[in-house]
Amino acid sequence: MSELTGILILNKPAGITSHDCIFKLRKILHMKRIGHTGTLDPNVTGVLPICLGNATKVAEYITDAGKEYVGEVTLGFATTTEDQDGEIIAEKKVDRVIARDEIIRVLTSFIGTITQTPPMYSAVKVNGKRLYEYARAGIEIDRPSRQVQIHEISLLTVQNTFSGDQISFSFRVSCSKGTYIRTLAVMIGEKLGFPAHMSHLVRTRSASFQLDDAISLEEVAALVEQEQIAQVLKPIATGVAHLPHFCANHQTVQKIKNGAVLAVDHEIPNMSNQTAVFDEFGALLGIYQDHPTKPGLIKPKKII
Repeated sequence: MSELTGILILNKPAGITSHDCIFKLRKILHMKRIGHTGTLDPNVTGVLPICLGNATKVAEYITDAGKEYVGEVTLGFATTTEDQDGEIIAEKKVDRVIARDEIIRVLTSFIGTITQTPPMYSAVKVNGKRLYEYARAGIEIDRPSRQVQIHEISLLTVQNTFSGDQISFSFRVSCSKGTYIRTLAVMIGEKLGFPAHMSHLVRTRSASFQLDDAISLEEVAALVEQEQIAQVLKPIATGVAHLPHFCANHQTVQKIKNGAVLAVDHEIPNMSNQTAVFDEFGALLGIYQDHPTKPGLIKPKKII
């Protein structure tokens, strides 16, 4: 069987890392050229696009695109890992009734640009080491804050009031790359006045890929056994569906295939952002962008 090329939309199971998924898929698919497009924590499930073969060339564009999650916040205690797996580090009973409208106001206050500090139990590197390596050694260090975008956020739990020593509610959030939903859950709790953690999380979208598109590792194995796996792979072009598109004419296609720098004229747009360039038959040729030092020219960022 020739090497597979395309994007496999995996429904990542709980209990294993994203790297574990790659390891398992290499054995199932009998191929090495595989890459995932954004790490999910072991206890998080949902959409994990996997690039196979030549599709690994667009992995970074899927990784950089927006994500959507459905999560659950539990108020009443906080943990070392900011999720349900960590040790409790703060407790406070929810000693008042919280109205639905108050939670909605808190959630909507996060829409826009927010600043987050990555949790100690995360894969962010500081001085060449992952933060979780410091955390496991009992060392807490200063972490660089980052700005992320919350595009939309809404309350999913349908009740008008919330009460009890601990309360939980679900929300849906659409956000930029790099957003820590665990940290967002803690921030939501802080605004409501209680320690909090993320008690459940599912990624429902990555770039243009939805949870409905995703299949399990078991389904992948069955499709390989039936020699039908190629039928569920998404074309490489779907990995850049969120980018601006441009269709090159016949005369320009060969220049693009050769990686040429092109002059902007009536046939070629000025590409100040990364733009996916296609031929007249809809095949993805590459990603072009405005030339950083030569006005009036565009240059390839990646040739597919």
